[in-house]
Amino acid sequence: MNAYNEAIEYLYTRLPMFTRDGASAFKKDLDNTIKLCAALDNPQRKFKTLHIAGTNGKGSTSHMLAAILAEAGYKTGLYTSPHLLDFRERIRVNGQLCEKEFIVGFVNTHRELIEEVSPSFFEITVAMAFDYFEKNKVDIAVIEVGLGGRLDSTNIIQPLLSVITNIGFDHMNLLGNTLAEIAAEKAGIIKRNTPVVISEYAEETAAVFLDKAAIEHAPIQFASDNYETKMLGVDQDYLTVQARDTAGHSADYQLDLKGSYQVKNLAGVLLAVDELRQQGFEISDQHVHQALKNVQATTGIQGRWQQLSKDPFIICDTGHNEDGIHEVLKNLATTAYDKLHFVIGAMRDKDLSHMLPYLPKDATYYFSAPDMPRAMPSEELRKEAMEFGLTGLDYASVGAAFDAAKEAYQQGNLIFVGGSNFVVAEVLARLTQE
Repeated sequence: MNAYNEAIEYLYTRLPMFTRDGASAFKKDLDNTIKLCAALDNPQRKFKTLHIAGTNGKGSTSHMLAAILAEAGYKTGLYTSPHLLDFRERIRVNGQLCEKEFIVGFVNTHRELIEEVSPSFFEITVAMAFDYFEKNKVDIAVIEVGLGGRLDSTNIIQPLLSVITNIGFDHMNLLGNTLAEIAAEKAGIIKRNTPVVISEYAEETAAVFLDKAAIEHAPIQFASDNYETKMLGVDQDYLTVQARDTAGHSADYQLDLKGSYQVKNLAGVLLAVDELRQQGFEISDQHVHQALKNVQATTGIQGRWQQLSKDPFIICDTGHNEDGIHEVLKNLATTAYDKLHFVIGAMRDKDLSHMLPYLPKDATYYFSAPDMPRAMPSEELRKEAMEFGLTGLDYASVGAAFDAAKEAYQQGNLIFVGGSNFVVAEVLARLTQE
């Protein structure tokens, strides 16, 4: 076993981990993160940051903004979670994964601190990312919230700008049962005198953001008031979106992230760029156009309406809550196929009533359980799905379900992989090995 694997294994086994353990790993305050960063001499205060929260779209928005800043010539850090294949996906500079040596060095140097503070996996990862960005002297880092906002470990930064993408039902056991309650948690990233961009205006949540912004004297703008975006078309390579501003100027953007939900995300991204320009960043229209065409190559983002192969025709998407599933269905509706094979899995703590009722009843389902304690057993998932008229067999693993779907596949069919980040991750890992 090499030193890197040992360091990662130490972090995984030693520390409570939300993706594995669920709610018990979610720390309800910022104390540990503050302690860790203080011991590291508060690296997060030594570089500029953008802070991105939201139920859906925060990952895509973070990657798009990081791609634009890098294209404009800024040395750009990007912190996101969870990772799909490699822990180092969480911490990147100009798209490059953080070096294995850094992680080994960090764990070895700070083991005593880790033992003393006993942080969660997420808390130590955030501190590690801040330390890495400071040591790499980034010009700016795009920091994606892990969960919620107010109590998320990332919320110790003082950003130049906060962005909140959308509010939907997810993690209700931790964030609240109404959209307003969930919005209040996300609004926790709005800082004093710091501009905030809200990507989507929604009746139920707008007042929550406006009230919090007023308390903090934070200038607030809704992207949908500033940009009208509409999908013009999608082909094998790009999603084409038209954006029109309030002055009536319009431009067409080609995005290599081809999910229809990027149409909403784009408005927030464009308004965030306008705000950065006002703060002195030199970002040309050309930088924006070029970056959006190459987000995957620039940042390494995966799992957003991603085509994995043409024959068999396989697409994956990490959407796993009500809004995410609605977007998946929108994309399926614009995709040509004659029969759908749906490889699916879910976590035990997911409220499936926000997902299963919306799934297509004419698909064949391959119910699976990702290889982690938090996963819902595939047989249980199949039984719940049956109540909503979804039929198929359950399989012992994601790999077995995926193999069965490929075996049943015929020309003109589509295999879709989704329902959970972890189902997508296992299929991506499998295809990478092959």
